Amino acid sequence: MKKLSFVIPCYRSEHTLPHVVEEINGKMRELSQYEYEIILVNDCSPDNTMETIRQLCRVQENIKGIGFAKNFGQHAALMAGLRQSSGDYVVCLDDDGQTPADQVDRLLDKLEEGYDAVYAKYGHKHHSAFRNVGSRINELMARVMLDKPAHLYVSSYFAVKRFVVEDMVRYRNSYPYVIGLVLRATKNITNVPVDHRDREEGTSGYTLKKLMGLWFNGFTAFSVKPLRIATCMGGFSAVAGFLYGIYTIIKRWVNPEVPIGFSSTMAAIVFFGGMIMLMLGMIGEYIGRIYISLNNSPQYVIREKTGRGKAEPGQEPEGCGKEDGEQGRETP
Repeated sequence: MKKLSFVIPCYRSEHTLPHVVEEINGKMRELSQYEYEIILVNDCSPDNTMETIRQLCRVQENIKGIGFAKNFGQHAALMAGLRQSSGDYVVCLDDDGQTPADQVDRLLDKLEEGYDAVYAKYGHKHHSAFRNVGSRINELMARVMLDKPAHLYVSSYFAVKRFVVEDMVRYRNSYPYVIGLVLRATKNITNVPVDHRDREEGTSGYTLKKLMGLWFNGFTAFSVKPLRIATCMGGFSAVAGFLYGIYTIIKRWVNPEVPIGFSSTMAAIVFFGGMIMLMLGMIGEYIGRIYISLNNSPQYVIREKTGRGKAEPGQEPEGCGKEDGEQGRETP
């Protein structure tokens, strides 16, 4: 019998999480050919999400709970859940009820057909306009920087096989980007249509700052194309400046009475100065991330693990989270 692992990052979901878990339980009663586990990762939510996770763990033996020491973001929470998973297939979904757990069989059927990863594709997304714009930018960035196939739609609701998970969790640097890790592991990926629901309560936890951080993670952690683009822009600017200088000399030679323009000189200085600062900033971003990675900054720090099925100490790779018995604690 194959095992299925559900990984759910949790933030401000004390009221929605029990509904999501119950929906998973109901669907898995239909899919009796699988055994399953549920891994709930609390990304240091300011509400009572962790207490909700503890209560769910007391009720069900196949639920594991993880609590972060501070907010590390959705992708770090996914990485923590992936490391604790043991299923042949791993399904990642949201905690707000918008991703329909009762349609997980559509993703699993595609995995059974031979695909390595399957992403849910929504006909109509029930996100806010701000979140939809952010998703489109993220989609474009993944296509340009990470060579994502143009036809492939990526979302937070996806399923992958075990060997893909094993490759993903080998990544131990400070800035995980799950989409990039999946694309690095395999290109045998497909989409499957599923419904998208209205959020049960609250609003998305993604702010402009968090979306910007996510985009930077994507194109600095898994691509050198920004550096190549900066090089091309620098070359283009140098050629443009050289041609403009020749034009100025010829114009002065043809008509000696033409005055030398102060405004054009300042425009050129501002343009080239801005280009230089842009390129230096891009290089500095890469160097800064290299520095942080060399300092072994963790992807996340686990304060607490709970549930009867929690992983044994020693399974967590170094540099990813503090182990139980060090700075964390276990809750029975």
